Amino acid sequence: MAVNASHRWRLVLGKYAQSRLQPAMGSGFTDTNRRMDLALDYLYGREYQGRGLRKEHSAGSLSPSQLTLTKWLSEIRELFPKETIENIEKHALGRYGMSELLTDPTVLEKLEPNQQLLHTLLTLKGHLKGDVVHMARRIIRQVVEEIRRQLEVEVRQLLSGRLNRFSHSPLKISQNFDAAGTLRKNLKHFNVERQQLVVEDILFFARNNRRLPWEIILCVDQSGSMVDSVIHSAVMAGILAALPAFKVKLILFDTTIVDLSEHVDDPVEVLMSAQLGGGTYIAQAVRYGSQLIENPHRTVFVLISDFCEGAPPSELISAVTKLAEDRVKLLGLASLDDQSHPVFDRHMAERLAACGMEIAALTPQKLAQWLVKVIS
Repeated sequence: MAVNASHRWRLVLGKYAQSRLQPAMGSGFTDTNRRMDLALDYLYGREYQGRGLRKEHSAGSLSPSQLTLTKWLSEIRELFPKETIENIEKHALGRYGMSELLTDPTVLEKLEPNQQLLHTLLTLKGHLKGDVVHMARRIIRQVVEEIRRQLEVEVRQLLSGRLNRFSHSPLKISQNFDAAGTLRKNLKHFNVERQQLVVEDILFFARNNRRLPWEIILCVDQSGSMVDSVIHSAVMAGILAALPAFKVKLILFDTTIVDLSEHVDDPVEVLMSAQLGGGTYIAQAVRYGSQLIENPHRTVFVLISDFCEGAPPSELISAVTKLAEDRVKLLGLASLDDQSHPVFDRHMAERLAACGMEIAALTPQKLAQWLVKVIS
């Protein structure tokens, strides 16, 4: 429903702007406007409470009854467009810490499955109980599958081998398009009168699979600042593990180490096993990962971290130097925030680079391109 400009500003600025905007507003809010105002104030009114303003009481008034959490969720879904709903829920979870959204399975079921919700579920996972855990697992799987769909085609395309120009594939991938073959195949459909080629069959090249597998060891920091990196690492590990060109091992660490290599093909299980938070002992994890290497010359060791080492830096420098001397391919992948901006200890990154570790801040797609360059 359309909202005029003055009413829109009143909704944006909140109830304390009422007196200033009243002359421009003319007639009062419609019923829908009032419902929108109540729904917004249910959340953003907390901002005023945080600044020391008392919560208003309306004893004896004829105003609508107080919103409950469940009613509030229903209202925002009915009153606002999808994009606005996602922003409101993001603010509720991230800015105002409304963890009560996650303690009732009927409420949790109404939340929009997205990466912000996944982020919050993983952060509060240790506090979830009973039916909420099962609901959380379903939501995590739904969001993970969406992330996988966004990444999988491009990553598999980059890493599944070189083009085989003597064989075609039913997989329709744009970069495998056989333009000349498609033209030859469809010449018989040329329309002489219109001088147009009618394309009925589109051909795509197959790709050769590499014979000798590479070992990929993903060593992922699971300290509190690394939630988004852990999510994308779990999904990438699952995609890589499905390719015959790779043997993938996955380690999560803080001050302890969790080897999840046996679950590498199930990102949901990996994420449910993650224990986010705590300190950081990178050197210990690198030393553990080095014990998993079978063929150093065909191993890529990817350290995904903010490089904020809690132990003496000399331990980490020594562990990375040993891997470099063994001719292991080394990549230090700096953590990214939810806007894909790198967040890491640059001084430590420079020291690791001097030891032979390539340092980069890469999205999952760029990581796939880097792997292609390394193993080609």
